[in-house]
Amino acid sequence: MRVPVIDILLAAAVIAVAIVLGAGWYWRRWVRRTARRAHRRFGARIDRFKLTGKRYITEALLNDPEVAIAVHAHAEAHGASHREVWARVRTYLDEIVPAFSLLMYYKFGYALSRALLSVFYKVSVDYVRRESIDELPRESIVIYLVNHRSNADYVLASYALAGEVAISYAVGEWARVFPLEYLFKSFGSYFIRRRYREPLYHRVLERYVQLITRNGVTQGIFPEGGLTRDGHLRPAKVGLLDYVLGVAREPGFAERLHVIPVALNYDRVLEDRTLLRELRITDGAARSGRFAQLAEVLHYAGWNAGRALSRRWKRYGRAAVVIGEPIAVQPWLQELAGGGVPLFERPRADRLGAVQAFCDRVMVRIGAIIPVTPVPLACAALQTFDADFIARDRLLQRMAELRDVLVERGARVLSADRRVEEAWDRAYRMLRMRRVVARAGDGYLILPRGRELVSYYANSIAHLCGEFEGAVKARDQLPADALVGR
Repeated sequence: MRVPVIDILLAAAVIAVAIVLGAGWYWRRWVRRTARRAHRRFGARIDRFKLTGKRYITEALLNDPEVAIAVHAHAEAHGASHREVWARVRTYLDEIVPAFSLLMYYKFGYALSRALLSVFYKVSVDYVRRESIDELPRESIVIYLVNHRSNADYVLASYALAGEVAISYAVGEWARVFPLEYLFKSFGSYFIRRRYREPLYHRVLERYVQLITRNGVTQGIFPEGGLTRDGHLRPAKVGLLDYVLGVAREPGFAERLHVIPVALNYDRVLEDRTLLRELRITDGAARSGRFAQLAEVLHYAGWNAGRALSRRWKRYGRAAVVIGEPIAVQPWLQELAGGGVPLFERPRADRLGAVQAFCDRVMVRIGAIIPVTPVPLACAALQTFDADFIARDRLLQRMAELRDVLVERGARVLSADRRVEEAWDRAYRMLRMRRVVARAGDGYLILPRGRELVSYYANSIAHLCGEFEGAVKARDQLPADALVGR
């Protein structure tokens, strides 16, 4: 008896579907088990809400009454239909809301960050007082405020805190390219349009930030709003922090909110020359053409590839992280209320002014714990001399004096117990490789192209240098410092 062809095809289709479903089930099971093993290995806290599906979060925000009010106001102001405005809101939510993957964060993301950082840097992580972090109540809502020196800050801070918590960052539009967009979203980061002024967009962003804050998601914010171009800490911007603090309006949240200052510093910031070029442009210099920029990137890539192939590759020194003590938000809110008007009863301008003052206090804390790595220490010492040639003995003596002042003032100096000659030798290898400083007789010569880099790295710790601060800043050659009268 011959079997009809249609029956054979149907049976084959059923078998194929069963194989696909079975493979899908085994794949999902493998992903869950691998993710759990990775999580247990680190023992880090994972906020349950981070595991919530993107569709659920999107629907929750689409049903938010505050978003509906903003949609109605936008439609009235622009003469648009509600359907068009809701479509715009869905577009915003699609780009903002991430899709966190435990497997990607701990199995892939951590391995990638460790591999990249180990290629470029020797990483050190320190705590001002580790016990203060461990003593935080389990239900605490923690916001890490971090200074911003490099785009590598996202990787460095996540790597440093991988054993503590998985952090969600606010990431600028620069990363909305394939595959960075997918990676950042799978790591739980959300994208923001930094200079987009539309009220509807900011209302949607505010409600998203408050939704994840209300559900205990740990966030990392770079309050400077962008990379420092001159090495100094930039003035803080408080938009995102104001959104986060907004949940304190609701009962039971003010006492749960804590802010933790985090300070980063490097012996080499990968983008330093690019940042200095942008600084010169603000001072009236001509902008480089695209071909010139491409040629520079290709030269950098080729030069480093050649060093790696010839086995002359050396790391870029230290990348250091210092994690400060938590700052409870509730006492500050009580202080404001005791002074007359509670924070959330003030007009918006007054409220933002109070948040700015609070954030500025946190920035002072960040500045106080900036790690002092060998290159910034050496550059600060070089800056104190009113000459481009410095004798070795005088330089080592000045580095020792400067380090003693830093230690006395409580600065976080790496390897402060080692001989100052070791710190200089490590810094000199980096400065010589970058053609910033050259050996000349019994001393060292700061090369013409190197003066800006010396200023840039010295500026990162100038505020910690006590009696030497004026001398460090006096030799500053950066355009921005002249503009602001530093």
